[in-house]
Amino acid sequence: MLIEGKNAVREHLGAGGALSRLYVQKGLHGAEDIVEKAKAAGARLVFCERKELDRLCGSEKHRGVVGVADEYKYCGVEEIVSAARKKGEKLFLLILDGIEDPHNLGSIVRVAECAGVHGIIIPRRRAVGVNATVVKVSAGATSYVKIAAVNNINDTIRALKEDFVKVYCADMQGNSVYETDLKGDVALVIGSEGFGVKALTAKLCDGAVALPQKGKINSLNASVACGVLCYEVLRQRR
Repeated sequence: MLIEGKNAVREHLGAGGALSRLYVQKGLHGAEDIVEKAKAAGARLVFCERKELDRLCGSEKHRGVVGVADEYKYCGVEEIVSAARKKGEKLFLLILDGIEDPHNLGSIVRVAECAGVHGIIIPRRRAVGVNATVVKVSAGATSYVKIAAVNNINDTIRALKEDFVKVYCADMQGNSVYETDLKGDVALVIGSEGFGVKALTAKLCDGAVALPQKGKINSLNASVACGVLCYEVLRQRR
């Protein structure tokens, strides 16, 4: 998996992530710390011309630094829950019901890291997984946020509810998020970009939450809506 950009590679190495190779544009300034960390981690260093990096990445957005890492390793839901319990914190999860755009997933991971989300749960099939684009858009947040890929989102919701976790889906017809108590153990379900949360999945939830809107457009981008919801949880818990 390619990790493109100074920030993404820097965060990956800073979180203890490994690289098999690090490509650096010849004459590039501002990447000296990355080179040293990669060297200390045992990565093979390759200095090359910018056009070679363009060919490697298929774009010019790498900013002169590209790392090659193993494929992303997902964790289990139990690991996420256990980590939150050990911190003595109320559980805060995001469940993504079919997000297909890697830019949306990357943005969600980034806001999740900033808002203190303990982990993200995604379906193993029919949705985007953690790839190079997700890592880049997340600005390295994939190195810090635990992500679990599960076979069945609905079974996961049932198991969480049995563990007394309140599960709310994001839906325009739901109750105002500002009038919903989100201080306890909670999981927010964010639906796909085009279709929202699936009907059966919504029925399994304890309720639906909505953001009040004043404009004429009837919905927000999935990652933007997710960000606002996450910070309402953070606000309530403060």
